[in-house]
Amino acid sequence: MLRGLYTATAGMLAQQRRTEMLSNNMANANTAGYKADQSTIRAFPEMLLQRMENKTVPTGNGMNVAGMQTIGSINSGVYLQEIKSRDIQGELKETGLVTDVALVEETVPLHPETNVKGSLFFAVQNGAGEERYTRNGHFTLDENGLLLSDGNPVLSTAGQPISIQASEFSVTTAGDVLVDGEPEPIAQIDVRFAEDVRNLVKEGNGIFRTSDGQALPTAINNGDIQYNLKQNYLETSTVDVGRTYTDIMTAYRSFEANQKVLQAYDKSMEKAANEIGRLS
Repeated sequence: MLRGLYTATAGMLAQQRRTEMLSNNMANANTAGYKADQSTIRAFPEMLLQRMENKTVPTGNGMNVAGMQTIGSINSGVYLQEIKSRDIQGELKETGLVTDVALVEETVPLHPETNVKGSLFFAVQNGAGEERYTRNGHFTLDENGLLLSDGNPVLSTAGQPISIQASEFSVTTAGDVLVDGEPEPIAQIDVRFAEDVRNLVKEGNGIFRTSDGQALPTAINNGDIQYNLKQNYLETSTVDVGRTYTDIMTAYRSFEANQKVLQAYDKSMEKAANEIGRLS
C-alpha cells in the first residue's frame, strides 16, 4: 500500500512541474524571441517482485527448502526527466519600429555528437556586468542613447555597449549600425553561436547563460554560419498557445487523477488503523 502512495505522489510532482513549465510558456507567448520549453516524462525502472516461500521435500524427516516465487513486475512512478528549449526559428512580425531587429537564422551547423542544430543569440550585458544571451530583438534606447534589450545593454563586436547619439539610425543585414546617413558604421551588433544548446541555462525573461561560464564565440566571419538581421521586424515566440492550453488541461487532469488515488490510499490506511484493529 505504501508503494502506491509513493507512485501517486511521484505522478503529482511530475505533473506539477510540467504545469509550472507550461504556465511559464503561456506567460511568455508574446515575448519577442522567447523559446518555449518542452519536457520529457519518464518512468522509474520497473521492479521485479518475488515471494519468499518454503517448499516441503517429501523425505523421511520432512525437510523444507527455501524458494522464490515470481509474482511480476511493478512500476515505481514517474519523474520529469528534463526540460529543454524548443530551439527553432520563430515567425517574423513587421512592427515598423526602427529599434526592432529580428535575428534570422539561415544556415547553422549541427553539433557533431548530438546532431542537433546550434543556435544564434544577441550578446547583452546584465546589471552585474556579466555577459548574457537573448533572442529578444525588441530593442529600446535609454536617455543616454544606449541600445537595450529588456533593460540590458546590447553588445557590439568590440564587446562594448552600443551607444547611438543620433536622431536617425539604421541596421544593415550584417548588423552594422549607421547613423544620420553616414557610410561608416558606429558599431556592429554582435551575434554569438551556441554549438551545443545543452550548455545553455535559462535565467528568465528570455535570457540565457552558459553552464560552464565560458563566453559563446562570435558567429561573425564564421564560414559555416549564415544569418541576417532584419530591422523593423520582430521574431515572435515559439509558443503554440492552443497546444499549450490543451497540455495544461491534460497535466491538470493527470494531477487530479493521482490526487484521487492518493486520497483513496489515505482512507484505506485510516480504516486499517482505526477499525480493523479495534477490539469489540
